[in-house]
Amino acid sequence: MIRAALLCCTLGLSPALAGDLAFVTSQNADMVTIVDLGSGQIISSTPVSGAPAPVAYDAQRSLAYVISAKDGVLHVLNETGRDVWRIKLGEGAFGIAIAQDGGLFITDWYGHRLSRYDGRLSRIWSVRTGASPAGVALTSDGALVATADRDDDQISLYDASNGRRLRAIKVGKHPYAIVAYDGRLWTTDVQSDTVTVVDPILGRVEATIPTGSHPYGLAFAGGKGFVTNQYAGTISVFDAKTLAPLATLETGDYPEGIATLPDGSGVAIVHWESNTMVIVDAATLAVRKSIELPDGPRAFGLFTGRQQ
Repeated sequence: MIRAALLCCTLGLSPALAGDLAFVTSQNADMVTIVDLGSGQIISSTPVSGAPAPVAYDAQRSLAYVISAKDGVLHVLNETGRDVWRIKLGEGAFGIAIAQDGGLFITDWYGHRLSRYDGRLSRIWSVRTGASPAGVALTSDGALVATADRDDDQISLYDASNGRRLRAIKVGKHPYAIVAYDGRLWTTDVQSDTVTVVDPILGRVEATIPTGSHPYGLAFAGGKGFVTNQYAGTISVFDAKTLAPLATLETGDYPEGIATLPDGSGVAIVHWESNTMVIVDAATLAVRKSIELPDGPRAFGLFTGRQQ
């Protein structure tokens, strides 16, 4: 698609429905499903070839970004599910984070790099990371960007404006997802069954939190942290201030993607084997809704947001 189509959507010229949305990638089904988080209804299902997995929803600009794992194509979808633009990034393209100006930060798993793109998907800079960067996250002020370098057991921290590398910090074994919350960076360490808490300014590890087997994703809501444990088939819940364990939930088989609801009242959790997304209330830890999805949902990234 030509760039004019993307600009049209960015300017809000395509139709949109009011509400809180989730864009869920289903890797096995080659599908992206848009879910109304309020009603639990499926708005649309869009075929996306090449095993889509990573995703980031930019609700401010009414666009979602999806990467196909097999071919490294970045797909840009509007809020009706239309694939309005695509660009070939390469087979290693993986984690996505939205820049405050509407651009993107994208990791390259095979190339061991982090790249910054503007809103037109032109690359601004590209820098070296540690081995096999997976997740990527921005601090709340947009000043710093960090990657989870899985095969080096570390995170790398950069100046978000120019890509200058500031430091590398050792964390648990095989960090995968990385989240910025409450002034700290948090990683899910797949092989050590932990979440590592890092102070990005001081550049040091503050704490390590035990999880279930093979933690994959992490989100925060209601003053609690929620971790999806793939192999354990559970969700670990901990107090985000004291870091004390609070509960272990069973919400479905092989939980993977997780994201905070736009109003902060709970989390959306995607299950690879159950083919479901469930909404968990942060206060009660009860399941509010369960939504059936196409085969193999993953949704690695921030896949929820409120339409503007």
